[in-house]
Amino acid sequence: MRPPIQLVFLICFNIFLEKCICKSEHDQVLTITVSTQEHVDAVQNLTMSHNETELWQPASPIYITTNSEVHLYIRSTSVEFVTELLRKHGITYRMLLENTPALIEMQIKNDTSDPRSGGVFYERYHSLEDIYYWINKTKQDHSDMVKVILIGSSSEKRPLYVLKLSGRRDEVKRAMWIDCGIHARDDCLGADLNRNFDANWCTKGASDNPCDPTYCGQFPESELETQAVARFLRSHKDTVKLYLSIHSYSQMLLFPYSCSYDEIPNHNELFEVVKEASAKIRRYYRNNYKYGPGAKTIYLAPGGSDDWAYNLGIKYSFTFELQDRGRYGFLLPPSFIPQACNEALLATKVTALHVIKKLNEELP
Repeated sequence: MRPPIQLVFLICFNIFLEKCICKSEHDQVLTITVSTQEHVDAVQNLTMSHNETELWQPASPIYITTNSEVHLYIRSTSVEFVTELLRKHGITYRMLLENTPALIEMQIKNDTSDPRSGGVFYERYHSLEDIYYWINKTKQDHSDMVKVILIGSSSEKRPLYVLKLSGRRDEVKRAMWIDCGIHARDDCLGADLNRNFDANWCTKGASDNPCDPTYCGQFPESELETQAVARFLRSHKDTVKLYLSIHSYSQMLLFPYSCSYDEIPNHNELFEVVKEASAKIRRYYRNNYKYGPGAKTIYLAPGGSDDWAYNLGIKYSFTFELQDRGRYGFLLPPSFIPQACNEALLATKVTALHVIKKLNEELP
């Protein structure tokens, strides 16, 4: 009798952080209610033409539609101008965040205690230096279970690592992949890596404008980070059975496709998986997560890593959008980290156990 299949964790650490860390006193975040086409046009023009605003939600001005909610980060020097413009057009808004410098400070402040030791490490945001330190320390402390694999370098010549967690067992032939922080907001620098994969690349829902947040790059896999991940996964496509990409924010559990409205062959199966995960998060943590295929649940987003992984042959492919739904957005206070992690872990457990069960059923 063959032993049951288990999954190895492959975790990719990228240097793109989904955090806005632009610092200015009295910056504000507004939530704007867009009710008419006139409102749509006005807010789209504002976000595309005014460089002291930053669109947090949706990801690009092209996604702003009637009866939608827009989250807009505004630098202090433009708050009066923006609010006056909104009032002029009769657009309803309210303040989400006013004291943004304090929230930013929570994320980047240095503590007198060693941030790399003890349980407090997992309740704070960390610099890339600290993350590298943690990777190396984890490898040293658990050399029988952990392997660090260099898969390439970033555009800034920083190493890109995969952390292989395989436990104390013989070679395992089935694995799951987890990556985090694949794209950020970078002021005309680089590309949105989650629009740079070869999955309906640069069609509706992406932009060929280098200054747009959803810039797709010059061609599929034009970016070094995308190349490194794609190269590694192609070489392990028969081993990786579950692909999971973790993002923030909006509290959603998504699966392909995001690049089109077509339904994937195993749509019903994956729908039931995220439905179960959402129900368990609601039961244990009293928090609501929307779920469904990306394009129908949010909007068209071609060139995404989860769609590309699915088309590669990884039939269990998901994207999790973590806390919150916009109260703090990209400035989520550190005190929210434990529950956000627990919710993500619970959803990961539900999906992983489902995949393990399916793989075991397929054993001869």
